[in-house]
Amino acid sequence: MMASLPFDEELCRFSEDGILAIGVDEVGRGCLAGPVVAGAVIFDWSKVDAIRELAGQFIIRDSKTLSRERRRSTAAAIRSVALAVGVVEIDSIEIDEINILQATLKAMKIAVEGLGQLGIVLVDGNQRIPNLSIAQETIIDGDAKIFSIAAASIVAKEYRDALMEKFDDEFPGYDFSSHKGYGTKVHQAAIRSIGLSPIHRKTFWHG
Repeated sequence: MMASLPFDEELCRFSEDGILAIGVDEVGRGCLAGPVVAGAVIFDWSKVDAIRELAGQFIIRDSKTLSRERRRSTAAAIRSVALAVGVVEIDSIEIDEINILQATLKAMKIAVEGLGQLGIVLVDGNQRIPNLSIAQETIIDGDAKIFSIAAASIVAKEYRDALMEKFDDEFPGYDFSSHKGYGTKVHQAAIRSIGLSPIHRKTFWHG
């Protein structure tokens, strides 16, 4: 049975230096449609008992390992326990204008700065966030290793999935509720049949 990731990394930093860790992650980077979404989560480790209870009642780990129903309830629990949560989306128009890497980094930066908290930012992946005034550290596969990054991935994915389901109603025929904008065969066939929607990333489509 799956269990939450350990939070030794964040708790150790807090115990030794009083530093609060901010986990940040993105979802939707490789999609053909919809925004890229960044999530940022910071926990108050002076309230470790509440965080420990969260980790025991819910599964805090890479969002891709959780079912949609479990992710929905877990995201709500994270929001109720965390000191602060930030979610930022960059739409397909801006992605086409500045490219997906820059859009992803921009979303992360805004999400982190919007928390209004100081600490160290733990970034999923190997790309540092440019022009960030807060100390940061990149961690490859961070959503599978770091509790706070995993929490950020869960909140961001739940937000984006819900958004893509709304887009399914607004732009019928693409089955956005099912594939969430990723380039499945069904999605690609729909594009070839009815063309690109306003939320498609034109620079991603080479069909």
